[in-house]
Amino acid sequence: MKIARNAILSAFRVSVFASLLGVGIAVLALGCSIAVDKSKNGEDKNVKIDTPLGGVHVTSDSTTAADVGLPVYPGAKLSTKKDKDGDKSADIHFGFGDWQFRLKVVKYQTSDSSDQVLAFYKKALGRYGDVIRCSGNAAVGSPATTREGLACDESGSSKKVNLDMSQSLKAGSKRHQHIVGIEKDDGAGTVFSLVELDLPISSGGDKEESN
Repeated sequence: MKIARNAILSAFRVSVFASLLGVGIAVLALGCSIAVDKSKNGEDKNVKIDTPLGGVHVTSDSTTAADVGLPVYPGAKLSTKKDKDGDKSADIHFGFGDWQFRLKVVKYQTSDSSDQVLAFYKKALGRYGDVIRCSGNAAVGSPATTREGLACDESGSSKKVNLDMSQSLKAGSKRHQHIVGIEKDDGAGTVFSLVELDLPISSGGDKEESN
């Protein structure tokens, strides 16, 4: 699953909608409710699909740092940098039975450098255990892996989401992650994303983790 830097919300939402529309149609006979809220320009902003087997909820532009479980960097403002769908944050949750996926992400911007932002969030992420710093998929310094097994490069995992960000901090386990990612640092300021990610238990036989 690839979430590109400039489409972290839209690329994932397209894949969610594509798969879940098919699921929604398939379970209509079992009873299905669908609610869609439109934005001012008529685009779908909030979508809620519920069925007896599960459902999907997508909410745009209402997620905050507190929702992700992290503080706001001092003086930072919600980013004016939007994805191609015009979103600056999202809360995406879908699941069927024990199979659950949750992604919460919000973008902020500050006039400070990326090093200052990362130093602040390294402390903040400490509440979730070991914190690793990544440059792309490569670890910077130590530790290179959290005690729960989360690494910068998850390409060999059956449960992976690749965040195409120049620098990032991660804490948690492979199934439950908190991430701070730098999207832009042009010398005039920094755009960064705060992410909380819950991945489902793999159908490939992976054992459930405690975190």
